[in-house]
Amino acid sequence: MSGLAELLKRRELLANLTARELKLRYRGSALGVFWSLLIPLFMALIYVVFLRLLGGRGVPLADVIIGVFAWQFTVQCVNSGLTSITGNANLVKKVAFPRLILPVSSTLANAASYLIGLAVQIPLVAILSHIDGKTFDAAVVFWPAVFGIHLLFNLSLAFLLSALNVYMRDIQHLVGLALSAWFFVSPVMYNLDLVLRHAGEHPWIPQLFMLNPMAVILTGYRACLFGGVDFPWSLSSSASLLLVLLLFAVSYRAFQKLQKDFADLL
Repeated sequence: MSGLAELLKRRELLANLTARELKLRYRGSALGVFWSLLIPLFMALIYVVFLRLLGGRGVPLADVIIGVFAWQFTVQCVNSGLTSITGNANLVKKVAFPRLILPVSSTLANAASYLIGLAVQIPLVAILSHIDGKTFDAAVVFWPAVFGIHLLFNLSLAFLLSALNVYMRDIQHLVGLALSAWFFVSPVMYNLDLVLRHAGEHPWIPQLFMLNPMAVILTGYRACLFGGVDFPWSLSSSASLLLVLLLFAVSYRAFQKLQKDFADLL
């Protein structure tokens, strides 16, 4: 039975584990699910204030808001996916069910939080864009496609890291370092225009930059929302999208192969 068929057959368990993930995340907190709105909003405001101090008024505020919310979605998927197997050791050792459900449920819970955050992100981006003389573009209809690619990419990372963390616990520490480095080479606090301006006479730099799937995803969100911002179709951006599909196939097969020893190693 394929993984998708297993998930469909156990969809009630998947829904329950996803709901449990959301409940545990906000259990005991006074503001509950509103933290899904407040955390990326506070982070964006902090970054905007510091960037304004360092870079003046040329900082693209709406771009920063889109970047921070989307980046937080990936970081949360990586962190919760990393411990989705090791954090449910008793469940894995005592109950027979498709282990695939655990990283999938943690990713879906983070996707729900990200979608809830749109209630703050979209109006805020609309206001900031209006101040800068920008309007939403008809290309916004492609936003679900960008979100689908983003979700698939995050799920791939959750599959791969959750399985590797069972075999090598040092992965947890390496992932923290990797996320810090990855943040600066992804256009979270800046946009592609900044990279193009600084690349100058070295056109290979933007091409190399767009091989990063997060660069393609974040630029895709901005291209969907802002009028006059075209998605930079090129060999490297197309290769990056193919890389997302390849990563999903590889991480899924790796998870299925490694899961047979989970119960013994936990």
